[in-house]
Amino acid sequence: MFEGLFPALVTPFNDKNEVDTDVLHRLVMDLMSKGVDGFVPLGTTGESPALTNVERETIIKTCVETVSGRMPIIVGTGTNNTYTSIDRTQHAADLGAAGALVICPYYNKPTQDGLLRHFTMVADASPIPLVVYNIPGRTSVNLLPVTLEKLSHHEKIVGVKEASGNLDQMSEIVLLCGDRISLLAGDDSLLLPILACGGKGAISAAGNVVPSDLKNVMKLFFSSSAAEAVELHLRLWPLLKALFIETNPSAVKEALKLMGYAVGEVRPPLAPLQDSNRLILETEMRKYGLIAG
Repeated sequence: MFEGLFPALVTPFNDKNEVDTDVLHRLVMDLMSKGVDGFVPLGTTGESPALTNVERETIIKTCVETVSGRMPIIVGTGTNNTYTSIDRTQHAADLGAAGALVICPYYNKPTQDGLLRHFTMVADASPIPLVVYNIPGRTSVNLLPVTLEKLSHHEKIVGVKEASGNLDQMSEIVLLCGDRISLLAGDDSLLLPILACGGKGAISAAGNVVPSDLKNVMKLFFSSSAAEAVELHLRLWPLLKALFIETNPSAVKEALKLMGYAVGEVRPPLAPLQDSNRLILETEMRKYGLIAG
């Protein structure tokens, strides 16, 4: 079972638009020192659709070697092709991944029966545990709690990254699946409400930027310090919204650059932040104390 804070890692690019393993190594080392519980490379924040297979392997190897067994690496392996997802999951396991993040198939628009078939086939073939990734805003399909309940009986399906934004749905997941599934927040600004619904942690883009405070929200909540958790949540909230002011990870990468990490630009078809939105992000980062000014 995966619980706690798992930063969804950005993919750093150098000036030649190549994967920069030195910057990735530095970022992972710094985040480990701040108390995270594991990492998720090659997810949405990692710009996985814009990467080659060779680049994917380089990123996985860099993360696995940097972490060196100290915490789990959950690799994004899901695609809209069931057999490609199976192959990528097996390959990630061969490279040392502890788990795989498998998104609902996008563009195909499968039914609930199709989703059940897809995830069951990937799980049947997987040597490592799976976290299902539900993000209807990117896939045009919503994995319903009744479908997830069926999947939760598979020994290899241990978690769900929920980014539907629907707290009723998340409550129903916990009610139906119980301890068989670890509910992980996929919307950073909803971390505390999701914990209140029975969530166990987060796979977080903002975990690249403010890992310690996101972890502290969890610690405060689970230690019954609800008022302090709410106070920190509300302090974080404007920054978290600014980090998603445009399509992720444009703002997260810009924030990291402002903090001194040479992560480069996002790859097409994404675009760097518009100047007006960069100003909003910089303002919120200054207010939060992340950058001087």
